[in-house]
Amino acid sequence: MSTHFVADTATLTGRSMRHIFRSPDTIITTAVTPIALMLLFVYVFGGALQQSAGTENYVNYLLPGILLIAVASGIAYTAFRLFNDLQSGLFERFHSMPIARSSVLWAHVLTSLTANGITLAIIFGVGFLMGFRTGASPLAWLGVIGILLLFTLALTWLAIIAGLSAKTIDGATAFSYPLIFLPFISSAFVPTDTMPGPVRWFAENQPVTSIVDTIQALFAEKPVGTEIWVALAWCVGILVVAYVFAIIAYRKKVG
Repeated sequence: MSTHFVADTATLTGRSMRHIFRSPDTIITTAVTPIALMLLFVYVFGGALQQSAGTENYVNYLLPGILLIAVASGIAYTAFRLFNDLQSGLFERFHSMPIARSSVLWAHVLTSLTANGITLAIIFGVGFLMGFRTGASPLAWLGVIGILLLFTLALTWLAIIAGLSAKTIDGATAFSYPLIFLPFISSAFVPTDTMPGPVRWFAENQPVTSIVDTIQALFAEKPVGTEIWVALAWCVGILVVAYVFAIIAYRKKVG
């Protein structure tokens, strides 16, 4: 059964990735907005903001938040692709075939992880061109990659819920807008202690801040403290809840 599931998932993932490589505009579109924000905040606002951030290299401070914005943008396409498969009747055709039912969902999940990984690699490349520098050890880099992967996986399952539940294509992608906005009310652009009371409270108690702080500390070779555990707790908590509700929505849809 497991071999059957793995083979089916690999086949369906290959199908989805071929669509992306034949039409790479989704990856390009996902990368353009975060890169534009990075250019704007570094070269237009960076002179003022780096003083608030207490850093001489604002790209180093900014990049983790930009990466999270890219992920939040990229998962909208997962919901979009899933919604289109449902509306085209492709799910029904797949389910009439002798394949593992769960492989249909996992193919979209793996496609999301791969596509977002390519986007993040592009943004890292642009960041290096803009002056991003880090002396992080291989272990610290693995930590950063692991957190970004876990964050992407958690948000992808939220996208699965949206793709399965939406009535329109706009509804399938609209859920990502609040997620894209979250980094702007976090420590991604300036430290939270520069914010007024209620805004600071919200910024310090939402998932993006702990994730950004952890990645910044890993890149700067500083102790991560308890922030890494808070970040992991947020990611795992979102992942578990989203996965459960996605499976429930999937069973209702195909039942």
